[in-house]
Amino acid sequence: MPADFAPSCLKVQIQGALGRLTLSRPQRLNALSPQTLSELIAAAHWFDAQPEVKVVLLQGEGRAFCAGFDLTAFGSAASDASPHAQADQGRQVLEAIEGMRAVTVCALQGHVVGGGLLLALACDLRYAAMDAVFSIPEVDLGIPLAWGGIPRLVRELGPALTRELVLTCRPFGAAEALAWRFVNRVVAADGLAGEALAVAQQLAARPALLLQMTKTRVARASESLTSTTDAEGDAAMLLQALTDAECRDSAQSYLQSRRKPG
Repeated sequence: MPADFAPSCLKVQIQGALGRLTLSRPQRLNALSPQTLSELIAAAHWFDAQPEVKVVLLQGEGRAFCAGFDLTAFGSAASDASPHAQADQGRQVLEAIEGMRAVTVCALQGHVVGGGLLLALACDLRYAAMDAVFSIPEVDLGIPLAWGGIPRLVRELGPALTRELVLTCRPFGAAEALAWRFVNRVVAADGLAGEALAVAQQLAARPALLLQMTKTRVARASESLTSTTDAEGDAAMLLQALTDAECRDSAQSYLQSRRKPG
Protein backbone atom coordinates (compact mmCIF):
# COMPACT_ATOMS: atom_id res chain seq x y z
CA MET A 1 0.00 0.00 0.00
CA PRO A 2 1.44 3.43 -0.91
CA ALA A 3 2.76 5.34 2.08
CA ASP A 4 1.06 8.59 1.05
CA PHE A 5 -2.44 7.04 0.84
CA ALA A 6 -3.48 4.44 3.41
CA PRO A 7 -7.25 3.78 3.33
CA SER A 8 -8.85 1.33 5.74
CA CYS A 9 -11.75 0.10 3.56
CA LEU A 10 -9.87 -0.15 0.27
CA LYS A 11 -6.66 -1.59 -1.10
CA VAL A 12 -4.68 0.41 -3.64
CA GLN A 13 -1.69 -0.68 -5.65
CA ILE A 14 0.31 0.50 -8.67
CA GLN A 15 2.25 -1.76 -11.01
CA GLY A 16 3.74 0.42 -13.72
CA ALA A 17 0.90 1.88 -15.79
CA LEU A 18 -1.70 -0.29 -14.06
CA GLY A 19 -3.44 0.70 -10.84
CA ARG A 20 -5.60 -1.55 -8.69
CA LEU A 21 -8.44 -0.37 -6.50
CA THR A 22 -10.08 -3.07 -4.36
CA LEU A 23 -13.12 -2.78 -2.12
CA SER A 24 -11.86 -4.53 1.01
CA ARG A 25 -14.67 -5.20 3.45
CA PRO A 26 -15.36 -8.83 2.50
CA GLN A 27 -16.98 -9.57 5.87
CA ARG A 28 -19.68 -7.03 4.89
CA LEU A 29 -19.74 -8.10 1.21
CA ASN A 30 -17.92 -4.82 0.51
CA ALA A 31 -20.95 -2.77 1.49
CA LEU A 32 -20.45 0.96 1.05
CA SER A 33 -20.08 2.60 4.43
CA PRO A 34 -19.70 6.39 4.65
CA GLN A 35 -15.99 5.78 5.31
CA THR A 36 -15.71 3.65 2.15
CA LEU A 37 -17.42 6.36 0.10
CA SER A 38 -15.04 8.99 1.46
CA GLU A 39 -12.05 6.78 0.67
CA LEU A 40 -13.28 6.10 -2.87
CA ILE A 41 -13.36 9.83 -3.59
CA ALA A 42 -9.87 10.21 -2.14
CA ALA A 43 -8.63 7.20 -4.13
CA ALA A 44 -9.92 8.62 -7.41
CA HIS A 45 -8.08 11.88 -6.76
CA TRP A 46 -4.98 10.00 -5.62
CA PHE A 47 -4.81 7.95 -8.82
CA ASP A 48 -5.30 11.14 -10.85
CA ALA A 49 -2.14 12.48 -9.19
CA GLN A 50 -0.09 9.47 -10.38
CA PRO A 51 0.93 10.43 -13.94
CA GLU A 52 2.19 6.95 -14.84
CA VAL A 53 -1.18 5.26 -14.26
CA LYS A 54 -3.16 4.72 -17.46
CA VAL A 55 -5.68 2.12 -16.30
CA VAL A 56 -7.28 1.33 -12.93
CA LEU A 57 -8.79 -2.10 -12.25
CA LEU A 58 -11.66 -1.91 -9.75
CA GLN A 59 -12.57 -5.12 -7.90
CA GLY A 60 -14.32 -6.36 -4.80
CA GLU A 61 -12.53 -8.65 -2.37
CA GLY A 62 -14.19 -11.96 -1.54
CA ARG A 63 -17.39 -13.49 -2.88
CA ALA A 64 -19.21 -10.26 -3.81
CA PHE A 65 -18.32 -7.12 -5.68
CA CYS A 66 -20.48 -4.88 -3.53
CA ALA A 67 -23.72 -5.39 -1.58
CA GLY A 68 -24.70 -1.72 -1.89
CA PHE A 69 -24.91 0.86 0.86
CA ASP A 70 -24.13 -0.58 4.28
CA LEU A 71 -27.55 -1.16 5.88
CA THR A 72 -25.99 -0.93 9.35
CA ALA A 73 -25.39 2.75 8.55
CA PHE A 74 -28.87 3.29 7.08
CA GLY A 75 -30.39 6.33 8.76
CA SER A 76 -27.36 6.70 11.03
CA ALA A 77 -26.77 10.07 12.65
CA ALA A 78 -23.23 9.20 13.72
CA SER A 79 -21.52 11.36 11.10
CA ASP A 80 -20.59 14.97 11.80
CA ALA A 81 -21.57 15.84 8.21
CA SER A 82 -24.94 17.46 7.53
CA PRO A 83 -27.79 15.22 6.34
CA HIS A 84 -27.57 16.80 2.89
CA ALA A 85 -23.82 16.19 2.70
CA GLN A 86 -24.31 12.55 3.69
CA ALA A 87 -27.07 12.10 1.12
CA ASP A 88 -24.91 13.67 -1.58
CA GLN A 89 -21.76 11.63 -0.90
CA GLY A 90 -22.62 8.84 -3.34
CA ARG A 91 -23.06 11.28 -6.22
CA GLN A 92 -19.62 12.66 -5.50
CA VAL A 93 -18.18 9.14 -5.57
CA LEU A 94 -19.67 8.35 -8.98
CA GLU A 95 -18.50 11.65 -10.44
CA ALA A 96 -15.00 11.12 -9.03
CA ILE A 97 -14.73 7.59 -10.47
CA GLU A 98 -16.34 8.53 -13.77
CA GLY A 99 -14.11 11.57 -14.10
CA MET A 100 -10.80 9.78 -13.45
CA ARG A 101 -8.09 10.40 -16.01
CA ALA A 102 -7.29 6.68 -16.18
CA VAL A 103 -9.52 4.21 -17.99
CA THR A 104 -11.42 2.14 -15.41
CA VAL A 105 -12.02 -1.60 -15.78
CA CYS A 106 -14.45 -3.23 -13.35
CA ALA A 107 -14.66 -6.93 -12.40
CA LEU A 108 -18.04 -8.01 -11.01
CA GLN A 109 -18.78 -11.19 -9.07
CA GLY A 110 -21.50 -12.30 -6.68
CA HIS A 111 -23.79 -9.54 -5.44
CA VAL A 112 -23.77 -6.22 -7.33
CA VAL A 113 -26.42 -4.24 -5.49
CA GLY A 114 -27.75 -0.67 -5.44
CA GLY A 115 -24.87 1.73 -4.93
CA GLY A 116 -22.47 -1.05 -5.91
CA LEU A 117 -24.24 -1.37 -9.25
CA LEU A 118 -23.98 2.40 -9.74
CA LEU A 119 -20.28 2.25 -8.85
CA ALA A 120 -19.80 -0.32 -11.61
CA LEU A 121 -21.84 1.88 -13.93
CA ALA A 122 -19.36 4.72 -13.37
CA CYS A 123 -16.53 2.58 -14.79
CA ASP A 124 -15.55 2.53 -18.46
CA LEU A 125 -15.51 -1.25 -19.00
CA ARG A 126 -17.37 -3.93 -17.03
CA TYR A 127 -16.70 -7.67 -16.95
CA ALA A 128 -18.96 -10.02 -15.01
CA ALA A 129 -18.71 -13.55 -13.67
CA MET A 130 -21.50 -15.96 -14.55
CA ASP A 131 -22.51 -15.96 -10.88
CA ALA A 132 -23.03 -12.19 -10.71
CA VAL A 133 -26.48 -11.11 -9.53
CA PHE A 134 -27.52 -7.49 -9.98
CA SER A 135 -30.30 -5.63 -8.18
CA ILE A 136 -31.53 -2.13 -7.41
CA PRO A 137 -33.51 -2.43 -4.14
CA GLU A 138 -33.86 1.26 -3.30
CA VAL A 139 -37.63 1.49 -3.79
CA ASP A 140 -38.08 -1.52 -1.50
CA LEU A 141 -35.91 0.40 0.98
CA GLY A 142 -38.31 3.36 0.81
CA ILE A 143 -35.87 5.68 -0.95
CA PRO A 144 -35.43 6.92 -4.52
CA LEU A 145 -32.50 5.76 -6.61
CA ALA A 146 -30.21 8.73 -6.07
CA TRP A 147 -26.55 9.52 -6.82
CA GLY A 148 -27.38 10.39 -10.44
CA GLY A 149 -28.27 6.75 -11.01
CA ILE A 150 -31.39 7.31 -13.13
CA PRO A 151 -29.76 9.23 -15.99
CA ARG A 152 -26.81 6.83 -16.01
CA LEU A 153 -29.13 3.84 -16.27
CA VAL A 154 -31.21 5.50 -18.97
CA ARG A 155 -28.01 6.13 -20.90
CA GLU A 156 -26.95 2.49 -20.69
CA LEU A 157 -30.27 0.62 -20.75
CA GLY A 158 -32.95 3.02 -22.02
CA PRO A 159 -36.03 4.39 -20.24
CA ALA A 160 -38.21 1.25 -20.29
CA LEU A 161 -35.68 -1.07 -18.64
CA THR A 162 -34.67 1.63 -16.18
CA ARG A 163 -38.29 2.04 -15.07
CA GLU A 164 -38.76 -1.73 -14.72
CA LEU A 165 -35.60 -2.43 -12.77
CA VAL A 166 -35.88 0.56 -10.45
CA LEU A 167 -39.62 0.27 -9.77
CA THR A 168 -39.87 -3.52 -9.42
CA CYS A 169 -36.47 -4.01 -7.73
CA ARG A 170 -36.24 -7.40 -9.44
CA PRO A 171 -32.77 -8.94 -9.56
CA PHE A 172 -31.20 -9.93 -12.86
CA GLY A 173 -28.30 -12.17 -13.77
CA ALA A 174 -25.19 -11.88 -15.86
CA ALA A 175 -26.87 -13.21 -19.01
CA GLU A 176 -29.49 -10.44 -18.98
CA ALA A 177 -26.83 -7.85 -18.11
CA LEU A 178 -24.85 -8.94 -21.18
CA ALA A 179 -27.90 -8.98 -23.45
CA TRP A 180 -28.66 -5.41 -22.38
CA ARG A 181 -25.00 -4.41 -22.88
CA PHE A 182 -24.75 -3.39 -19.24
CA VAL A 183 -21.56 -5.46 -19.14
CA ASN A 184 -19.00 -5.95 -21.89
CA ARG A 185 -18.42 -9.65 -21.34
CA VAL A 186 -19.42 -12.57 -19.10
CA VAL A 187 -16.87 -15.20 -18.11
CA ALA A 188 -16.66 -18.19 -15.80
CA ALA A 189 -16.34 -17.18 -12.15
CA ASP A 190 -12.85 -18.66 -11.85
CA GLY A 191 -11.72 -16.77 -14.95
CA LEU A 192 -13.01 -13.31 -14.05
CA ALA A 193 -9.90 -11.97 -12.34
CA GLY A 194 -7.65 -13.13 -15.16
CA GLU A 195 -9.94 -11.74 -17.88
CA ALA A 196 -10.28 -8.32 -16.28
CA LEU A 197 -6.55 -8.14 -15.60
CA ALA A 198 -5.70 -9.13 -19.19
CA VAL A 199 -7.91 -6.37 -20.57
CA ALA A 200 -6.46 -3.83 -18.13
CA GLN A 201 -2.91 -4.81 -19.07
CA GLN A 202 -3.73 -4.61 -22.77
CA LEU A 203 -5.08 -1.10 -22.33
CA ALA A 204 -2.13 -0.08 -20.16
CA ALA A 205 0.14 -0.83 -23.12
CA ARG A 206 -1.71 1.70 -25.32
CA PRO A 207 -0.65 5.36 -25.68
CA ALA A 208 -1.99 7.36 -22.75
CA LEU A 209 -3.06 10.26 -24.97
CA LEU A 210 -5.29 8.06 -27.11
CA LEU A 211 -6.86 6.41 -24.07
CA GLN A 212 -7.67 9.79 -22.56
CA MET A 213 -8.96 11.25 -25.85
CA THR A 214 -11.29 8.30 -26.40
CA LYS A 215 -12.55 8.28 -22.81
CA THR A 216 -13.24 12.02 -22.90
CA ARG A 217 -15.00 11.89 -26.25
CA VAL A 218 -17.27 9.02 -25.21
CA ALA A 219 -18.05 10.76 -21.91
CA ARG A 220 -19.07 13.94 -23.71
CA ALA A 221 -21.23 12.02 -26.15
CA SER A 222 -22.91 10.14 -23.29
CA GLU A 223 -23.56 13.34 -21.39
CA SER A 224 -25.20 14.85 -24.47
CA LEU A 225 -27.59 11.88 -24.62
CA THR A 226 -28.72 12.11 -20.98
CA SER A 227 -27.14 14.69 -18.72
CA THR A 228 -26.27 14.10 -15.07
CA THR A 229 -25.89 17.81 -14.33
CA ASP A 230 -29.04 17.88 -12.16
CA ALA A 231 -27.90 14.94 -10.00
CA GLU A 232 -27.20 17.25 -7.06
CA GLY A 233 -30.97 17.41 -6.61
CA ASP A 234 -31.05 13.70 -5.82
CA ALA A 235 -29.88 14.38 -2.27
CA ALA A 236 -32.95 16.52 -1.60
CA MET A 237 -35.23 13.76 -2.96
CA LEU A 238 -33.50 11.22 -0.73
CA LEU A 239 -33.98 13.37 2.37
CA GLN A 240 -37.62 13.96 1.46
CA ALA A 241 -38.23 10.21 1.23
CA LEU A 242 -36.62 9.67 4.63
CA THR A 243 -39.30 11.89 6.20
CA ASP A 244 -42.25 10.25 4.41
CA ALA A 245 -44.24 7.87 6.64
CA GLU A 246 -45.07 5.37 3.87
CA CYS A 247 -41.45 5.31 2.72
CA ARG A 248 -40.26 4.74 6.29
CA ASP A 249 -42.71 1.83 6.67
CA SER A 250 -41.40 0.31 3.45
CA ALA A 251 -37.82 0.61 4.67
CA GLN A 252 -38.69 -0.97 8.01
CA SER A 253 -40.44 -3.90 6.32
CA TYR A 254 -37.48 -4.46 4.02
CA LEU A 255 -34.93 -4.32 6.82
CA GLN A 256 -36.97 -6.70 8.98
CA SER A 257 -37.23 -9.16 6.09
CA ARG A 258 -33.46 -9.09 5.71
CA ARG A 259 -33.01 -9.94 9.41
CA LYS A 260 -35.26 -13.02 9.34
CA PRO A 261 -33.33 -16.29 9.65
CA GLY A 262 -33.10 -18.44 6.54
